[in-house]
Amino acid sequence: MPALHDIAAETELWDAYAASAFKDDVEPGFSWTQYAGHGPGAELLGEPRSVLEIGCGTGRALAHLAQRGIVAHGVDLSPVMVGKSAARWNGTGAVFRCAEVLEYLSGHAEPYDAVYSVFGAAWFTDPGRLFPLVRRRLTPGGVFVFSQPPAIPGAYGPQGMYKGGFAGRALFTYRYSYRPAVWERLLTRAGFATADARVLDAPRPGHIGTLLVRAVAP
Repeated sequence: MPALHDIAAETELWDAYAASAFKDDVEPGFSWTQYAGHGPGAELLGEPRSVLEIGCGTGRALAHLAQRGIVAHGVDLSPVMVGKSAARWNGTGAVFRCAEVLEYLSGHAEPYDAVYSVFGAAWFTDPGRLFPLVRRRLTPGGVFVFSQPPAIPGAYGPQGMYKGGFAGRALFTYRYSYRPAVWERLLTRAGFATADARVLDAPRPGHIGTLLVRAVAP
């Protein structure tokens, strides 16, 4: 049975997250992992002229790319986060839009050389619906790259997540977790020419690694 997303409730959840996650002194930067200075950077996107970040959060990655002359667009479900990001990165050239990612990808026809997600919408959206839409928005040979925590062994598919604290109103969303080989299969079924998914080890043994997935459009 598919996960039943309540977009209004999820928007409220991410608005609450935005209030604490955004720091006014944040600087532009690009990292796929949860560990500062660890792992690859924006080079995984190739040399795109245009990018779309889905679930762009604080916008620091978009600002990093925009400052390098790339047409950088981002979409996020939280109007609070989008407002804060647009104000913080005003003048960099990065463009922020507030929308649900599936609706945005379905309703806009702009092509992109790269679409990416850093612990963002690719983690919280049904891949069976998301991946074909991303594929259609990519230029020939374009790339789709995303990162998130790897699946906990034995826990696959949509995983429910309550708003932090486990008290108060029952706001929740779903995260999607699969083995690397399953991610690759979902991407090739969605029309990507190649897909590579792997877990990058944490810098400290025994700590949580990072799932890193890269797919190339035909």
